[in-house]
Amino acid sequence: MTTGAQTLSKLARLVGGRVIGDGSAVVSRVSPIEEAGPGDITFLAHPRYRSYLKTCKATAVIVAEGVEVEPPAEPGRGYLIVAEPYPAFAKILGCLNPPRRYGGETSPLASVDPAATVAESVTIFPFVYVGPGARIGRGTVLFPGVFVGDEAHVGRDCVLHSNVTVRERCRLGDRVVLHAGAVVGADGFGYADVGKERMKIPQVGTVEIGDDVEIGANSTVDRATMGRTVIGKGVKIDNLVQVAHNVVIGEGTIIAAQTGIAGSTKIGRHVILAGQVGVADHVTIGDNAMVGPRSGLPRSVPPGAVLAGTLEAAPRRQWDRVIALLPRLPELWSELRDVKRRLSSSARRGRKGVKGHARR
Repeated sequence: MTTGAQTLSKLARLVGGRVIGDGSAVVSRVSPIEEAGPGDITFLAHPRYRSYLKTCKATAVIVAEGVEVEPPAEPGRGYLIVAEPYPAFAKILGCLNPPRRYGGETSPLASVDPAATVAESVTIFPFVYVGPGARIGRGTVLFPGVFVGDEAHVGRDCVLHSNVTVRERCRLGDRVVLHAGAVVGADGFGYADVGKERMKIPQVGTVEIGDDVEIGANSTVDRATMGRTVIGKGVKIDNLVQVAHNVVIGEGTIIAAQTGIAGSTKIGRHVILAGQVGVADHVTIGDNAMVGPRSGLPRSVPPGAVLAGTLEAAPRRQWDRVIALLPRLPELWSELRDVKRRLSSSARRGRKGVKGHARR
């Protein structure tokens, strides 16, 4: 779905850019630079990709300030010069491909309990279940197969894609997007050892998700054992992420795919966890920390830290010794170099002594 064609001048006003070339050039689609053709707009973020401009057939190209371009020789083409190409690209992509609007109707094939509260302009597709005491905010869309449990609250203008589960008493803020298969409020992983048996610890807490959160497909956010699991405002979570019971994630944090966060971990504001990061339980990660892919966090991380590194699995006792030594590696390496220098110096003195003795 598109809004129809837009002139380059109009798009420049939208993103606060300037046009080099034909401002009346018309575009209706966004395409990759190597595939773009007439009627398309694409973008060039870095000067090292400038060679693509020689063969690019796009009507318009978004270009960063500082990348030198010459006005197109032919009419109907142009460049859109902006300070930040990626945000400009995102705005233009949204302009040409706005989200679909729905009619605010409830399918007769949906099951909405009479004790649920559904605001106006809510769209409920077939085979949705909304339990007693649940509340659905204005403008929200529930796609087929969505389950909203008893007394769960879903805010305004949310989008819950197919087969999303929001368990009982969980709360979603406004403009939350849950992609297909996401589960909010499954039981936390808690068991007590009773002899050789495992006794389940009842998970009686809930999940609270702030405004403007987006959670990817098949990701899971477990309910708290007691109290709340909290996802702060503006958090973005990728596909296949596990957030365990009683975890707290601060505002604006980004978590990439296949990351696993163990119970009662506290993650600060604007943290970045790359793909396949593993976080141990009861760890604290400070504000603005960044953790590289496949990293393991067995202990707390200070604010602003930038961490990375992976190691292969090893026997537990050997691994424990390795982990204990890791923080001391720079110090040990410095000591080793000092020892090598002293040994080398001693060896040189010894050789000089031998030669002097031979001459005598």
